[in-house]
Amino acid sequence: MQPQKYQLEFPVTGLTCAGCVRRATQAIEKAEGVTEASVNLANAKATVTATGGEASAGVAEQLKQAGYPAQTEEIELQLLGMHCASCVSKVEGALAKLPGVIHARVNLAAETASVDILAHTVSNKELIDAIQSAGYKAELRSENRADAEAEQAKSMKSLQSAFWFAMVMTLPVFVLEMGSHFVPAINNWVANTLGQSLNWHIQFVLTTLVLVFPGRRFYQTGIPALFRGSPDMNSLVAMGTISAWMFSSIATFFPTLLPEGSQHVYFEAAAVIVTLILLGRVLEARAKGRTGDAIKHLLSLQGTTARVRIDGELKEMNVDELTEGMELDVRPGERIAVDGIVLSGQSYVDESMLTGEPEPVLKQVDDTLVGGTVNKNGAFTYRVTKVGKDTVLAQIIRMVEQAQSARLPVQALVDKVTAVFVPVVIFLAALTFVIWLIFGESPALSFALINTVAVLIIACPCAMGLATPVSIMVGTGRAAETGVLFRKGESLQTLRSVAVVALDKTGTLTEGKPKLTDFDTTDAFATDELLAIVAAIEERSEHPIADALVQAAKEKNLSLPAVENFESLTGLGVKAEVAGRSVLIGSKRLLDQQNIDISSLSEQAKALGKEGKSPLYVAVNNELAALVAVADTLRETTASAIQALHAQGLKVAMITGDNQRTADAIAAKLDIDHVVAEVMPEGKVEALKELKESFGAVAFVGDGINDAPALAEADIGIAIGSGTDVAIEAADVVLMRADLQGVVHANTISKATILNIKQNLFWAFAYNALLIPVAAGVLYPSFGVLLSPMLAAAAMALSSVFVITNALRLRHIKLK
Repeated sequence: MQPQKYQLEFPVTGLTCAGCVRRATQAIEKAEGVTEASVNLANAKATVTATGGEASAGVAEQLKQAGYPAQTEEIELQLLGMHCASCVSKVEGALAKLPGVIHARVNLAAETASVDILAHTVSNKELIDAIQSAGYKAELRSENRADAEAEQAKSMKSLQSAFWFAMVMTLPVFVLEMGSHFVPAINNWVANTLGQSLNWHIQFVLTTLVLVFPGRRFYQTGIPALFRGSPDMNSLVAMGTISAWMFSSIATFFPTLLPEGSQHVYFEAAAVIVTLILLGRVLEARAKGRTGDAIKHLLSLQGTTARVRIDGELKEMNVDELTEGMELDVRPGERIAVDGIVLSGQSYVDESMLTGEPEPVLKQVDDTLVGGTVNKNGAFTYRVTKVGKDTVLAQIIRMVEQAQSARLPVQALVDKVTAVFVPVVIFLAALTFVIWLIFGESPALSFALINTVAVLIIACPCAMGLATPVSIMVGTGRAAETGVLFRKGESLQTLRSVAVVALDKTGTLTEGKPKLTDFDTTDAFATDELLAIVAAIEERSEHPIADALVQAAKEKNLSLPAVENFESLTGLGVKAEVAGRSVLIGSKRLLDQQNIDISSLSEQAKALGKEGKSPLYVAVNNELAALVAVADTLRETTASAIQALHAQGLKVAMITGDNQRTADAIAAKLDIDHVVAEVMPEGKVEALKELKESFGAVAFVGDGINDAPALAEADIGIAIGSGTDVAIEAADVVLMRADLQGVVHANTISKATILNIKQNLFWAFAYNALLIPVAAGVLYPSFGVLLSPMLAAAAMALSSVFVITNALRLRHIKLK
């Protein structure tokens, strides 16, 4: 049969000329499944004809590699009716087949799906319909968190009501049947008062009510899945309970159809199975709810209303209605609604939720504010700069959610097993029935039925499906509480294999706020005059050292002269003209390049370097003018953090642009294992490659724009959150607090989470591997042991609860 063709049209970025069009077209044509492609420069769109929905992922990847990324969209869906690992693979498979879908990720623990699509190619309805065709319900994930929580509460209430109804109906059935076996008084009362016939009829009515009402959820999903050839856990429960109910109904109403001696009823098994599984789901739902506590805490920091100044009057508005440019008034004790800039007034603001620093920060005119922080004792007016998804708090929440939805490499084994798990269980159940029917003791049919039901019920793909995602959710949530954000969930697994942590110096090991400590001029220049010239030039630079020089001039109230032809020399320094004189400020390398003799101050520079200070030279008209020394204070926690990293078995390296002597002095003070000094920004990448060859996997910690390439090159890039947006975008992990202790915490949480996942997976696989054969009756020939379907249901229900409870232990990881 000829595969069906389809056509997609989507935006492509980076197109500037006909050559770009040709290269982008050729890139698309390389993707598997593409039969025809064209790119239009005028509207920057690509039109692709292809076969097989999976072609979209190839098209997106080829365009990205060619340098012309396709414009994409991410759609979040809330899923309903998912309870096992096989559900995940079916939903992801159904979505992946849709033309335009690049990638689909399903999180069983959160019951969500994140779908990446080529922009404007797939509608929300098509995604929802695809999920429904796989046997599950879906809806767009609500932006309104209150609505989402209300829906979850409603679902939980429905589940609890179903459980209690099942419990009330099941209890009499259990007492009538099992009580008669174990308590003589009950047996006598049933025999003398009800009789066997009425007893069985009562059990039939009550069990049927359990199966038809609270048990209906298993049949509505499980039976259609069975007929589609893609059975799931609901299918196993449906098959097991219906088998027990049908056999018992025949024994009750048509006993002559059964072999002599096998006329028994198992209504209590069917009813108890449904009740216990519902109990398991209630416990599971409650435990799952606790895995998202970190997100709930972050959400609680968001304000709900704000006072907006309109035409001189104040009006209270919902935060959702705010727009950029609005002016808001904030009173003492109020939470700041959204991000902005102070226009008038001043106050101290508690930013501990971001920085972890308990001391409030003074906010004055032109200072930035972050939504979710708390105003302490003053009042001010500020202008809104970011709202909705663009606020810092919203981005933090998004980072945590993305990490919690990650699929770790370790999940690949689970995916392979769960793809065939349920069909294999059904086969084993059928085999159990045949073997017991042929070789079992009398009544063989009863033994065959009971053991078959036990096999169907005890199998638990739920535990396998939950083993990884619940641990990720709790682990990344615990990390977020300590100010560590895993931007990519995969980092959890990669970080634990790191052998060396490479640290940038300025802003990472140090406060990033250098101070001028020495300013020694040659005899030809006056100190204050030269300091004013240097400060005037450095005022145009963004380097932290420049701030120290400018601040020193301000403290002396020096008047700064005009500057012309300013030029920043990356990694070397700066040059400019002041009052007709050419001025150079920078490293020894810069003056060596210009053949300027620095020998008269070289010994002083060496002495300053040994003290851990950063020496710079000043030259005027190609003549050495001064030696400047700047010191950047080490962060309070730097030394203890490096000790902790060593205690974790990690090597610590420092990569810096400072001269070798200064770098060695700092390294000796901090007990750093490896130093790479005098490195240009582009040299950091090469330094990391050498560290990888020498030690193995490398994590790099930095905070500046110059660190972005290094953060991307490292196996794990860790950005100090007080750094630039560029650095944070390039990182795998973000430390919201300017504290290296966050690296220690990240590593501790990484190791604990992966260990927790391994424990969960071992339990899930061992549980199924050991108990399915027991349920089939392998112990009966030697020990006379059979597993009751009711015990099987209890074990299955509690296996998922065990996995989630084990994951919740991560909430209590001890972090020093």
